[in-house]
Amino acid sequence: MEYHMKVERKTIHFDVNRNKTVSYRDVTWEEIRRSRDAELAQTDWRAVKDRTMSQDWKDHRTALRDLPQDHEEANDAADNWPEAPE
Repeated sequence: MEYHMKVERKTIHFDVNRNKTVSYRDVTWEEIRRSRDAELAQTDWRAVKDRTMSQDWKDHRTALRDLPQDHEEANDAADNWPEAPE
C-alpha cells in the first residue's frame, strides 16, 4: 500500500454553531522536500529494472522531482502537488 505524502496547508474549523472557517498555513521548502522524498521512496519499487513503469507513473515521479524548480514559493508547490495515478 502506498501513502501519498501531499503537504496540506488547508485547515477547516467549525464552531459550536456549525459556522465553517478555512485557514491556510505557510509551509517551508524543507517540508515540501521531505514529503516529496518520502513519496518518491515509497514508489521506488515501481522503478526497478525488472518492472515496466507506466508513463503516468514516470510523469508523476518527474513532477514530484521538479516541484522545487517549477514553483517559486513552497506554498505554491504544496497547492500544486501532483496527483498520483491509480
